[in-house]
Amino acid sequence: MVLNDASTIEKGQDMHRFPPSIRVKLPFLLAGFLSFLFSVWLYFVQDETTAGIFVGLWVPSIHSLGTLLLSPTPEPIPVRVREEART
Repeated sequence: MVLNDASTIEKGQDMHRFPPSIRVKLPFLLAGFLSFLFSVWLYFVQDETTAGIFVGLWVPSIHSLGTLLLSPTPEPIPVRVREEART
């Protein structure tokens, strides 16, 4: 896909426009948004209220999973260092 004479974007290079911090979050945001749309479709269009509510509960679960997987974890302090710090 050619934007103009000076710049071109090769096929599959569209994701590189986003910074890495957004790229790792994008699958979780997209999955949550699609779950929300599916929930609304079930609830209002298909008149499946229970299924719509159930699928709607997936959104915070997907976002929580993304937060859990992407949040940094502190390095454990070795026992020897902890004991030395106490004395």
